[in-house]
Parts: sequence; structure tokens; C-alpha cells
Amino acid sequence: MSQKFHALIPGIVLLAATIFPLSLASAQAVSLQEQLAAQYKLVKMGSDTGGYSVVEAGTLLAIQKGGILGVPYSDQTVLATKYEGGTVHSPSSLLVQGKKSLLGHFSQTQSQGQTTHLFAVGDKVYPTKIEVNVASDKVSMGIVACDTCNKTDPPTYNKAQVVFQFPKGALANASAGQVEDVIGQLLSISSDDAQQGGGQGGNDQQGNNQQGGDQGAAQGQAQQQAPPPEPQQIEKGQTPDQVKAALGNPDKIVNLGSKQIFVYKDLKVTFINGKVSDVQ
Repeated sequence: MSQKFHALIPGIVLLAATIFPLSLASAQAVSLQEQLAAQYKLVKMGSDTGGYSVVEAGTLLAIQKGGILGVPYSDQTVLATKYEGGTVHSPSSLLVQGKKSLLGHFSQTQSQGQTTHLFAVGDKVYPTKIEVNVASDKVSMGIVACDTCNKTDPPTYNKAQVVFQFPKGALANASAGQVEDVIGQLLSISSDDAQQGGGQGGNDQQGNNQQGGDQGAAQGQAQQQAPPPEPQQIEKGQTPDQVKAALGNPDKIVNLGSKQIFVYKDLKVTFINGKVSDVQ
């Protein structure tokens, strides 16, 4: 084996030692990001002459701890809020004021008059993006306000970026479930998200039941308000066919030649020569 090849071996070993960990970290990041993407459906936003709006809702998240700093959706610069060790670290006031002093405002046009906004506990938001950085042990999630859920009128669609900082080396070996547990400490999947479809169906069912009840009540009221039917009258001289039309078929018929008796549950109709002669 040549001396030149021996000289190259340390370099090859060093290169492999550098490449393989990066490859493993990259594979872990892709796998973890795919799993998180499957868990958190991203919202689709759109805009028209009326402004921004939600085109397709994503997974509805409920904020569990206050301090996430939001900015107008039109703002191109988002100050990240860090979540580490169970604590929310909002951007410092000096950084916020410095950014505002530098730009003069946070929206694209100063006339919009929009400012920063701190999300409150219980506010509902949608995820807009998820990024995993195994090398830095960070998971970043963009969020945007669900103004219809928060009953914000007029809508703002304030957005924010949250960086979940994990201990050094922890993210490389963390499962998607473990990462989701940490995210859930700050941004939990809202119970309303699972009930949106069922709840609407329940409302529809309740509406149908109520509608059916209303119809039944209306029918009952109509029946109560309808005048009772006139009593059937049997008169002397009526034929057997006329009596059947009024009372229905008799339970029994007694034929005695010229005399015929229709026997009903509560009465007897006697015919002489085909005409009613007596009713008992």
C-alpha cells in the first residue's frame, strides 16, 4: 500500500466522521418533521381586495400560556417567542421598541395603525409552518390567530413565531410524541378541533329533532284546533248500502226474509223490505 494512501486515511476517517452524523441528523429531522406535519395540519391563507382570510382551516390550537408576541399578518418581520424549560420568553421590550423605532411601524403601511399583540391564554390559533432543526435542538412553529374562534371583530389575523428550545442533544433522540408533548404545554390541540365536525352534526341533529318536534307539535295543535267530525246519522228509510257507508260493514248480519238486522258493536239496525225501520 502506497505512502500516499496511508496519508489519506486520516482525512477519509475525519470526513466520514463529519458526514455520517450530519446525515443521521438530517434523516432524523426529515422523519420528525414529517411526523409533526402529519399531526399538525397547516392553515391555508389567502387574500383579496377585502384583505387576508382563512382559505382552509388547519389544526385548531389553544394557547396554554400567555406571552406569545404577535404582529400583523402583513408584517414581513416576526419577532420569535422562545419556549424553553416550561417558560415563555417573549421578545424583550427593548428589541420590540428598537424594531418599531427602526421601521416606524410594524405593518407595511403606517396608515394601518396596527401594533404588536400579546396572545392570551385560551386564544385559538392555526399553525402556519413547522420547521425542525436537530443540530440546534429547535422546533419552530408559525401560528396565526383564528379570529372567528376568538370572536375578534374586525379580524386581525395576527401571526407569531414560537421556537421550542430543547436541551442540547435531546432532539436527535426524541420521538414525535415527546416533541408533541412539549409543544402541547404551550399550544395544545383544542377540544373544539375534534368537535367541529361532530358538533356541527350534533347541531344539525338537534335542529332536525327540534324541527321534527315542532312539526309534531304543529300537527297536534292542528288536530286540536280542527273541529270534531259530525256524528253519523241513521234515519228511517235508509237502505243497507247507505247504512254501510255511514257505519261500515256490520259485525253480523241476520237475514229473516223481509226482515234483516245489521248487528254492530253498540247498536242494531233493523231493515224491513230493505228500509231502516228501527235502531237499537
